[in-house]
Amino acid sequence: MLHRIVRTSVSAVQRFSTKAVVMPAQAQETQSRERVDGTSNRAKDGGGRDTLGRRMFALVYSKRSAVVAIRKWKEEGRLVQKYELNRIVRELRRLKRYKHALEVCEWMKTQEDMRLMSGDFAIHLDLVAKVRGLNSAEKFFVDLPEKMIDPITCSALLHTYVHCKESEKAEALMKKMSENDYLKSPVPYNHMLSLYVSTGQLEKIPKLIKEVKKVTSPDIVTYNLWLAACASQDAVETARKVFRELSEAKIEPDWVTHSTMANMYIKNSFREEAQSALKDMEKVSRKVRVAYASLISLHTALENKNDVCGIWKKMQSTFRKLNDVEYTCMITSLLKLKQFQEAEKLYDEWESVSPTKDSRVPNLLLAAYINNEQMDKAKSFYSRMVDSKIMPSYTTWELLTWGYLKQRQVEEVVDCFKRAIRSVRQWDPDEKLVQQVLALVEESGDVEVAENLLSALGRVGYVNTEIYNSLLRTYANADKMPLIISERMKKDAVEMDEETKRLMQLTSKMCVTEIPINA
Repeated sequence: MLHRIVRTSVSAVQRFSTKAVVMPAQAQETQSRERVDGTSNRAKDGGGRDTLGRRMFALVYSKRSAVVAIRKWKEEGRLVQKYELNRIVRELRRLKRYKHALEVCEWMKTQEDMRLMSGDFAIHLDLVAKVRGLNSAEKFFVDLPEKMIDPITCSALLHTYVHCKESEKAEALMKKMSENDYLKSPVPYNHMLSLYVSTGQLEKIPKLIKEVKKVTSPDIVTYNLWLAACASQDAVETARKVFRELSEAKIEPDWVTHSTMANMYIKNSFREEAQSALKDMEKVSRKVRVAYASLISLHTALENKNDVCGIWKKMQSTFRKLNDVEYTCMITSLLKLKQFQEAEKLYDEWESVSPTKDSRVPNLLLAAYINNEQMDKAKSFYSRMVDSKIMPSYTTWELLTWGYLKQRQVEEVVDCFKRAIRSVRQWDPDEKLVQQVLALVEESGDVEVAENLLSALGRVGYVNTEIYNSLLRTYANADKMPLIISERMKKDAVEMDEETKRLMQLTSKMCVTEIPINA
């Protein structure tokens, strides 16, 4: 397996010609900005008319074929144009419907009358990576026509390596791109900066910054990533120098720039500088929807309640409809500011307008009630969730488990804990929660509940020596002797330790239990 990965990677790098290809117009990094009314004119394709785009967007389920939709459109005698398909692919990617977008790209590739450019292949490669993985993306690159190996497709492969955190492959590709004079744009350097920031390889950033300045010119994305690296190290003075350099280069800071600076100032207790950065951020964020949530969170960190509420009102007046993420951000902020009544009112509003029934929003209030020792309120709120047809999630059950743990209610704890385990396909255990549930059951001495809990944990493959020891301690507290423990442990491939042997010897002198072992 490893040999195949290495071979594919080497082949991908070897696909470069020994001569540098004449570089086409550079692909520009752009920041997608949603319309002020919060909707997409592409999503409303055709304004109600029957269009190919509308048919594509109607394919909600991934098993349905985009190619079938295109063929049917053609069979009806309708025209299929490349620019329209490009627009559809762009919108499908925005909606994260990568499989259908890939199917459109693959269909375009088979059409002899469609002249595909390197940018088309770059998008195709990115979709292959998202749908089929890195190995398939590398093979796609290796199989590209020679004339399509250029800065744009190479940058797409580099982006894939960065996304997969493949540092060695990314650095090898950058070296080849440099040899072929493909680094005339800051885009590849930005990819590498992103990689180094995300993987903590911050020591490599100064050298990369020098190189990007020598070969090309840094853009706003370069400076934002550089600032992010400074912020991650709490290097306030260095960040200030970078910000001054950005201004001297006559590059306009965007909302990300100011957000990074504000966050760093808040973290390092520079309150006045943080306030100033937030004012600058507000000036450049008026029509950038995603920036509003960041503003709310940052003002919350500074405990600026009036600013938080003011920004929310501005959002409500600017955007036609607010989404779950935005409601989540605002409710979270109100709870952090101890504005519980306002948070409850906002939840009422969300419940009345949102069609999603997403449990992540009510879970915020449920957690707040439990953290504030308001378990009765948490119970009634959970009942309200059920009445509103909101499906409880793993987090819902986990929160209730913690709440009942505080009240030492054994049956309710185990019931919610078991429901939490059953609510997910693959359980990622919270060790602290498991330990506290086991400890409470031990203390109760309820061997039937303990056996029931062991059975539930066994069904998800989470049984170990300590869990069996906990079961034995429960039996000891109940003054009862368990049946065939050694055989059961052997069947579950669990080793005994000294504590197990001690507990088995202790319980062997007690009364035999009649509790069934598969309770």
